[in-house]
Amino acid sequence: MRSVPIEIEILHEDALLVAVAKPAGAIVVPGRGPAGEECLRDAVARHAGGRIWVVHRLDREASGAVLFAKDPGTHRALSIQFEKRQVKKTYLALVQGRVAGDGEIDRPLREFGSGKVGVAADGKASLTRYRVQKRFRGATLLVVEPASGRRHQIRVHLYSIGHPVMGDTRYGEDRPVGRAGRLMLHALEIVFSHPTAGPMTVACEPGPDFTGIIGAL
Repeated sequence: MRSVPIEIEILHEDALLVAVAKPAGAIVVPGRGPAGEECLRDAVARHAGGRIWVVHRLDREASGAVLFAKDPGTHRALSIQFEKRQVKKTYLALVQGRVAGDGEIDRPLREFGSGKVGVAADGKASLTRYRVQKRFRGATLLVVEPASGRRHQIRVHLYSIGHPVMGDTRYGEDRPVGRAGRLMLHALEIVFSHPTAGPMTVACEPGPDFTGIIGAL
């Protein structure tokens, strides 16, 4: 039986691309969820009335801005920017513990047979920068900027310094946070070059399932 269709929030749309706010729990592409579950790509295609190309992904448990292309040429142009690390991505992460100050994590990462990602000497170079936005009792809200785009990079890097993302049942806690049962990681902003319009910023403010948990701290 097919699941309930995803209700998408459009952040930006034009003739070449569409940016949407991915809700926590939604999968970007098919294959990682139960049979019949609608993925974000298909929801965007339903909205656009035609085929959609996935430019990048976001962990199922996370929320925030995701870009999709409306044609192969735009898909290639945007994909090259991601490959060359010309796209600036900014995240909000609520982590366990009180982080002392701003910093960066420069530790190589690789994927293991279990499907998990971890710090390893033979891994790929990975760099994550972070700054403290607000401290709470037993938690810290960080603004995080990954300079590379490895799978689960932010989650693993923050876990490696003793401050796992709250609600991370894979790399930190054994239970989700809040009634929504979500990972406290949100893709706040993407800065890239639009194929025809030039420099563009797509921003996505966190929803009540994220801000409500922070407000209760």
